[in-house]
Amino acid sequence: MTAIMLRLALTILWPAFLVAGMADGLFFSLIDPEELLHLIGQPDMPPMAAYTVGFFFFWMFTALTGLLTYYLIKVPSDDSPSI
Repeated sequence: MTAIMLRLALTILWPAFLVAGMADGLFFSLIDPEELLHLIGQPDMPPMAAYTVGFFFFWMFTALTGLLTYYLIKVPSDDSPSI
């Protein structure tokens, strides 16, 4: 059971990691992290903190969408015959 859960976690987290890296790069190529930190009221934080928080936010978001997709694939539809 543990190997199946590990495989499922890696199946969801690895693509989410790659997409989060691309999303982070795209987002911060359009938005300056220092301006973003001023907007949220944290001007004393280093810009690297914005990159890090942004990456983990994008990773969490894409992992949740992957998990939702997996759930929707595995849940049987209402039309399926019950046993």
